[in-house]
Amino acid sequence: MPSPARYRRIEALVFDFDGLILDTETPVFEAWRVVYAESGHELSLDRWQHSIGTDGSGFDPLTELRRLVGRPLDRAALTRRRREIRDRDLALRSALPGVESALSQARAIGLKVAIASSSPADWVVPHLERLGLAARFDAIATRDHVADAKPAPDLYLLATAQLGVDPAQAIAFEDSPNGVASAKAAGLYCVAVPGPMTAALCFDHADAKIHSLSARTIAAWIREAERPDRRLSVSIRPRPGNG
Repeated sequence: MPSPARYRRIEALVFDFDGLILDTETPVFEAWRVVYAESGHELSLDRWQHSIGTDGSGFDPLTELRRLVGRPLDRAALTRRRREIRDRDLALRSALPGVESALSQARAIGLKVAIASSSPADWVVPHLERLGLAARFDAIATRDHVADAKPAPDLYLLATAQLGVDPAQAIAFEDSPNGVASAKAAGLYCVAVPGPMTAALCFDHADAKIHSLSARTIAAWIREAERPDRRLSVSIRPRPGNG
């Protein structure tokens, strides 16, 4: 018999932030790529993308660049240059497709909503405030609040605890394999929503995979997550013209 937890009513949604609510990942990578190019080197997406969804501690781009250049770097100047490029791009970006609709649907159904992010609060919260979304979340769990970032389960365990729900009563939305691993380790049903930076990565451990949050309604995800046989994975293919 399946575990009784599989029959529990879905009561909450937990969203990743970077690459799921806002595409911060492309501006961050492109800024680093410019800094590398200006130093005569290339930063490949393959080298970069495996750290997406974590706190970045596994890969230090500045240390790597110093190794490639073979001499000391002006770290302060490079950081200013990178942030200038990144922030100029970020200022022009809005919430990703389907985000606001998903939040509205969740509220209409009576679901609690949270964020679980490997980024610090001083990165996540200002972006949410700029987008006008901060007040729409009941809880925001960030790297500052846990011992280990994703792929450890800590952030999802904290987010569901803050919402007052069992992890089995929540659906996670993630754009990276590290995030999926975190959500699944915590016991959530997890929907992968890869972005341009993570589309080529493997999401075999997700319960489902879609191209955009707008591809399916929250009510449909609840029905899927509450199925007794929900261990079965589903994959929603992009429809023509549905970008």
